[in-house]
Amino acid sequence: MAMNYVPLDKAVHKDIKLSTKNDFAFTQNTHLAAASIREFAQLAGAIPMVFIKDEQTGNHHTVCMLGIEKESNLYFAEGRWQAPQVPMNIQRYPFDIRPDNGNLGVFIDDASTLITDDGAPLFTAEGEAADLLKNRLEFLDFLANSERLTQEFITKVVELDLLTEIEIRMVTDAGERRAITGMLSIDENKLFNLPDEEILTLHKKGFSGAIYALMMSLSQLNRLVELSNKTDKPIRSLQIVNLAAEAAAKAKALAEKEAEAADKA
Repeated sequence: MAMNYVPLDKAVHKDIKLSTKNDFAFTQNTHLAAASIREFAQLAGAIPMVFIKDEQTGNHHTVCMLGIEKESNLYFAEGRWQAPQVPMNIQRYPFDIRPDNGNLGVFIDDASTLITDDGAPLFTAEGEAADLLKNRLEFLDFLANSERLTQEFITKVVELDLLTEIEIRMVTDAGERRAITGMLSIDENKLFNLPDEEILTLHKKGFSGAIYALMMSLSQLNRLVELSNKTDKPIRSLQIVNLAAEAAAKAKALAEKEAEAADKA
């Protein structure tokens, strides 16, 4: 679905009406969605979350894994959302906060299918924000603040070198084996070996809970397996592998084998 975000303007959009139904059909081709820190705890019980790195900018982001295949959202099926929680970056649609002439402004996707003739108006007859728009603007403000805190959290996690590259190894119902790469997660060993003062800093900033929520969310990969069984590409199993830990284990095993061979010689 092609999107066309434009600055929200009451003169231009005074007659627009928005559907009040929870219609998330626009997400059906979305396999990753941004996740922000103030929703980590709620999302952890329903959707797996990982870190990704933008290779062009070097920036890291926290995202929800909505599917394994690109452009395929397992959490939207049979015309409805398949989890009790919906990421805030999906809930905000068709609105967004974006740079606008040096400032941040409210934008709307004026090509959205959520814009309908029988929806609720964005503006009153006097040109003021209607209740629906007021609620959405309040939500956008909350989300923007959460995203700022998320960036502070990510900066700290990267600074402490807590991230490690992971690989998800998939076996399909047909027996095909694939590896999904390009993701990072919190390294438990690095976390547990942090100096006490750094652990205290994370706790005081409220970041400890966020870290554990992200780690715990990976158990929801089983949910992706379950949801895939409703599709024509069912998954038999998904396994998370810490690549650094795996490499270290292989190196240790090789060293032990070589030492044993040397002793026998």
